[in-house]
Amino acid sequence: MAGMEMGKIEIAILGAGIFVRTQYIPRLAEISNLFTLKAIWSRTEESARGAVEIAHKHFPGVLCKWGDNGLDEIIQDDSIPGVAVVLAGQTQVDMSLRLLKAGKHVLQEKPAAASTSELETALSSYKSICANLSDQPIWAVAENYRFEPAFVESKKLIAEIGDMKSVQVIIEGSMNSSNPYFSSSWRRNFTGGFILDMGVHFIAGLRMLVGCEVVSVSAMTSYVDTTLPPPDNISSLFQLENGCSGVFVMVVSSRSPQIFWRIVGLKGTLQIERGKIDGQHGYLVKIYSADGQSKSSFFPFSGVNEELKTFIHDVSQATLKKGSGYEVEPRLSYLEGARDVAVLEAMLESGTRKGALVQVKKF
Repeated sequence: MAGMEMGKIEIAILGAGIFVRTQYIPRLAEISNLFTLKAIWSRTEESARGAVEIAHKHFPGVLCKWGDNGLDEIIQDDSIPGVAVVLAGQTQVDMSLRLLKAGKHVLQEKPAAASTSELETALSSYKSICANLSDQPIWAVAENYRFEPAFVESKKLIAEIGDMKSVQVIIEGSMNSSNPYFSSSWRRNFTGGFILDMGVHFIAGLRMLVGCEVVSVSAMTSYVDTTLPPPDNISSLFQLENGCSGVFVMVVSSRSPQIFWRIVGLKGTLQIERGKIDGQHGYLVKIYSADGQSKSSFFPFSGVNEELKTFIHDVSQATLKKGSGYEVEPRLSYLEGARDVAVLEAMLESGTRKGALVQVKKF
């Protein structure tokens, strides 16, 4: 395979928006020894050229592709085994399935889909695609919270606090006019708006920490800040598989942003809080033991790097081991992304039904 000649896989990016320009390109540049960025595609030439211009200093050979013809060229290029799909939430699933059908490995940006009905259709289509291909293409969801060192370490610490008594997830976001995503048209027209698009991160963090699924929810929603799409506030009770209950509170835009997860156990308490130390953004992890002592560690953000590294590694291995099957990193699984969406959809549905108890769809 041409893309493997130098021992490095070649990948393409579909999308040239804010996240590609400010996160994907800089983060990929930091791990450019692992792969070659062959092309960036967008619907319009102007958008594609803008992203390619930024990428050029790190990836001088990157090609600029746009429109239907450019997309067909990427799909038909056998030297590109892996593609990152970083498009509007409404179009990502169809695009991912088109690439998977062509045998490409796909890293799709979160959210996995707009609804559980779209998830069911997507997973059914993926199953059919895999049945018709000798090598199963990887369908990964880019959920960086599952790769943040703070959550990886906290998952190891959770056993120290004993049986869980209570869980709190409190999100006071900063989605105002100074945020680059505030004017994003697709997020404003997305089912669930910013609650779903932003919220999947916090549910991913919750599910990873507790190590089990959310089975049912009861939520109230409200719409206060009319500069945002509705709803912009949600307060939900939730029940975990392990019998523990908790609260999930999310305010899309707050004047005093804060984000934390707090798990109270029989022998202690674990808390993860978003913060900034010495100019570095990240998470402060605190564990309180039964004797009242506490230990804390700060972990700078690096989840996007880690998820991209993992996807590139998985694609490299899957390409090298063609025909023999390859077990991908479970944290990247499309199913994991589907489960995050299912929890939020249940909360939003309960909100429309004035707090009625809603069972979370299982995937």
